[in-house]
Amino acid sequence: MGGAPVMVQPPSPDGGRQVTIGGEFVGIAYHLLDVVELLRRTGLPETDTTVDDPILIEWRGGGPQAWTAAK
Repeated sequence: MGGAPVMVQPPSPDGGRQVTIGGEFVGIAYHLLDVVELLRRTGLPETDTTVDDPILIEWRGGGPQAWTAAK
């Protein structure tokens, strides 16, 4: 597959970030806990350290702290 299996896109104007797992859209996250919940629903690890694991998650347009669109 190449790259991280979880992809979190840059924040949209409303702050939501599209999340894909294995190339499939799984939802929109509006904060970090949403990402954790999406991981849980798909059976992936959901620990706090997981969100900082670049092997698992690729954060585009800012890391797990970025929830507003760039101006």
